[in-house]
Amino acid sequence: MAGPELAAIIANLPATVPFVGPEVIERKTGIKFRARLGANESPFGPSPKVIAAIAGAASDVWTYGDSENYELKEALARHLGTPMETITIGEGIDGLLGLTCRLYLEPGDRIVTSLGAYPTFNYHVAAQGAECVTVPYDKNDRESLSGLLDSVLGVKPKIVYLANPDNPMGTWWDASEITRFVEAVPEDTLIILDEAYGETAPAGTLPPITLMRPNLLRYRTFSKAYGLAGMRVGYAIGAPRTIAGFDRIRNHFGVTKLSQIAATAALADQDYLARTIAAIAAGRDEIISRTKTLGLKPIPSATNFVAIDCGADDTYATMLLNGMQAHGIFIRKPAAPGLNRCIRMSVGTPKDIALACDVLEDIIKTENR
Repeated sequence: MAGPELAAIIANLPATVPFVGPEVIERKTGIKFRARLGANESPFGPSPKVIAAIAGAASDVWTYGDSENYELKEALARHLGTPMETITIGEGIDGLLGLTCRLYLEPGDRIVTSLGAYPTFNYHVAAQGAECVTVPYDKNDRESLSGLLDSVLGVKPKIVYLANPDNPMGTWWDASEITRFVEAVPEDTLIILDEAYGETAPAGTLPPITLMRPNLLRYRTFSKAYGLAGMRVGYAIGAPRTIAGFDRIRNHFGVTKLSQIAATAALADQDYLARTIAAIAAGRDEIISRTKTLGLKPIPSATNFVAIDCGADDTYATMLLNGMQAHGIFIRKPAAPGLNRCIRMSVGTPKDIALACDVLEDIIKTENR
C-alpha cells in the first residue's frame, strides 16, 4: 500500500534542510573536524552557573517544563524592562519563525527578504506555499533598507524580513536607521526584525525596547552569546496582541524544563556574558588580522563570525571552503550571487582560529604556486 499522500504544498518541496550540520558532513565524508567554525556557536560555552543549574535539575527531567515558561519570561521582562505580555518563548528563533509563518502566511502570499539572507526563514515560507520576493544587498554588503522598503511598497507583502546584525555578512545598521525603516513600513505588513546577534553588536545598533508596533516582531536567542545553541531557546518581543497570537499554535511544552532553567541562569550571569562578548570581539579581531595578511578582505562584523571576501568569485571561494573541509576545518560560505565570493568563519578559541588560519594560508599558497 502506498499510504496517504502528503499535503500538496509539502509534496512539491525538496527534502532538504537549510543548513547541513557538521555531524552530517562528518558522516558523509569520513573526515573528523578539528575545528568547528561554521555554525556561529560560542566555543566559550555557557556560564558555569548554567552548568550547575542544569546539573542540579537533571533528576527532575521526568516532569514536563512549565507550559507558560513563566520564570524565564519574568526574568526576561525584568532584564529588558518590558511587560511579560510582550514576550513569547520558543524553540530558538528558527522555531519562532516557523510559527510566525503559520500565523500569517497562506498559499499565494508573498514576503520580501534580502537575496542571500537567513535561509531558514525562506524554508518556513515555502512550507506555507508562499512566495519569496528578494532584494539584493547594497554595495557595502548590508541588507538594503531602501531596497526592502521599495519592494514592500510595490509588492505589498504579508511579511518583510530583516536581520540586524545580518547573517551571513555580519554587517549592521544603526538603530536610528532601523527605526525609520520600521516606521515607514505599512501597518498591514508584518516586520520580522531578527536580532540574533544583538548582544555582540556595537552600542546603538538595537532600537530601544520601547519600539513597539502592532506589525513588528523582534527575535532574539540564547544560542549565540549565551552559549546555549544545543538547548534551543529563543524569544520574540512585540505588542501584546501580536504576541498573543503565538498561544494559538505554539508547542506549549516545546521548550524543555532544562532549557528554561539554563536560559534563566544564563540571563542572571551578565558578568559572564560580558566576558564572553569581549572574547568574541578579540577572536573576531584575530580572524580579521590573520586573513588580511593572506591578501583577503574580511568584512567588518557585529556578530560572532567574520565574512571574508576572497577577492575572486564563487568558484575560488568554494575551492577554499572545500579545502578547509578536507583538512578538518568546518566553515561555511554564502550561496547567493554577489555574496558567494566570500567564506564565513565563526569565532573559535584562539587555538582553533590559529589552526584554521594556518590551514587557509597553506591552501592559498598551494593554489598560487
